[in-house]
Amino acid sequence: MNNLNIAFISHGGGPMPLLNDPRHTKLVTYLKSLANKLQKPSAILLISAHWEEAVATITANVKPKMIYDYVGFPAATYQLQYPCPGEPELAVKVQQALKQADIPVKLDYQRGYDHGLYVPLMLMYPEADIPSIQLSLVNNLDAQQHLAIGKALQSLDYDNLLVIGSGFSFHNMREFFSANTNDSQKKNHEFEHWLHASLSDEKLSETERNTRMINWFKAPHARYCHPREEHLLPLHVCYGLAGRVCDEHETVTILNKQSSAFVWCNQSKDI
Repeated sequence: MNNLNIAFISHGGGPMPLLNDPRHTKLVTYLKSLANKLQKPSAILLISAHWEEAVATITANVKPKMIYDYVGFPAATYQLQYPCPGEPELAVKVQQALKQADIPVKLDYQRGYDHGLYVPLMLMYPEADIPSIQLSLVNNLDAQQHLAIGKALQSLDYDNLLVIGSGFSFHNMREFFSANTNDSQKKNHEFEHWLHASLSDEKLSETERNTRMINWFKAPHARYCHPREEHLLPLHVCYGLAGRVCDEHETVTILNKQSSAFVWCNQSKDI
C-alpha cells in the first residue's frame, strides 16, 4: 500500500463547524489546511465515533444516504447533502484484511454516512468527489481490540488511501457547556499533554506506546475528559495502523477546550 496518509481529527459538535460557530473557527481553518497539505486521496476510509456495532462493520453501498444523527439544530442542517460515492471494492479489501487477522467483521449495504464523516469532509473536500467508506467501532469499546483493528489494516492493499479517525480528544458533553474554570482547563490540558507525549515522544518504544494507549484510562484526568471513550477510540485504530510516532500534532481550541489532531504522512507498506 503506497502513499498512505492517516489522520485523527477532533470533529467538533454535531453540524456546528458548518454553521459559522465562532467556537469552531479554529477547527474549520485546521481541517481546510490539512486537506491542502495532503495529496488528494483516491479514496477515504473513515472510522467514526458515531457508529458502534457488535463486530467491526464496513459500509459497502455504492450511494450511501445521509444520517442526521443530531438533534436541536436549524432545519437546514437536516437537508445537508454530501453525495460522494461509496467504494465497495475498498470495503471488501478492508473486510479481507480484518478476516486475515481473525477479527470478526461484516459488510453493511444499507447504512449511510453519519455526521462524523460528512461534517469534516464537507470542509476538507467540498467537491464530494472522493469515494468514501466508514468502519464502525466495536461496541465493547476495548482499546486493545481497536489497536488490533488498526494493525490488521496494515495488510490492506489500496494505493493513495487516506484513513481518518473522526472523533474528539476531549469529549465530556457537560463540560463543553459549563464554565471554563482554572480547574477544568488544568484537567483538559494535562490529559492533552499526556496524549501528545504518548504519540509524539520518539524516546518511547512502540511497546511502551502501545501500553500507554491500551491503558489510556490511567492518564491524568482521563475519565473527566472521556466519561465514555467512543470519541477517543478512532485514534487507537489510527495509531494501530501507523505503528509509530506521529509526524504532526496540532492542538485546536473547540468549544473552549483544547483538542488534538494527529497525522502520519505518506506511509508505505510492503505487501
